[in-house]
Amino acid sequence: MPTETRIGKTVLRLVTGDIAEQDTDAVVTAAHWRLNKGAGTDGTIHTKGGPQIYEECRNIGGCPIGDAVITTGGNLRARHVIHAVGPVWRGGDENEPEMLASAYRRSLQVAVGNKLRSISIPSISTGAFGYPLKLAAPIAMRTIVDFLRSSQHDLDEVRMVLYQREDDRAYPLFEAALEQILGGSATEAPK
Repeated sequence: MPTETRIGKTVLRLVTGDIAEQDTDAVVTAAHWRLNKGAGTDGTIHTKGGPQIYEECRNIGGCPIGDAVITTGGNLRARHVIHAVGPVWRGGDENEPEMLASAYRRSLQVAVGNKLRSISIPSISTGAFGYPLKLAAPIAMRTIVDFLRSSQHDLDEVRMVLYQREDDRAYPLFEAALEQILGGSATEAPK
């Protein structure tokens, strides 16, 4: 059962599933700064989305850590892919929390800047980049909630998509982080 809450006019959902299968205007992929085809989420996006995505990435050339860029969605259900570059975990003393928050914030800003109404976001940096889920979940949820509360936007839906086969602890960690940020239950139905 997905967790769902409303922040302003935006529905924020936590779901389990495959980011490449989401039907939102854009899906976010956790990308390498070179924007080359990575493993995990990024590999799935490129494989299912087709070569158009990689061609656009090659033309862009790269993206700084903590930033995000947009390309076509290729063959995906989503029209666009937002490539967010999160940090590699090195113990937490090299600005990893700030860079991770920035990758989430920039993904949302890129979506809004391109007049998109819905976005699906995976757990950035927690796969191949080794960011501990327990530390990443509160950063992700705080950044998303703060953005939805304080930024000008027309987002109808933000979907946090967690891949259960990769780590079955992800959903409960993100749900607990969201509940803590909202000060109680994150399972209230949208009004």
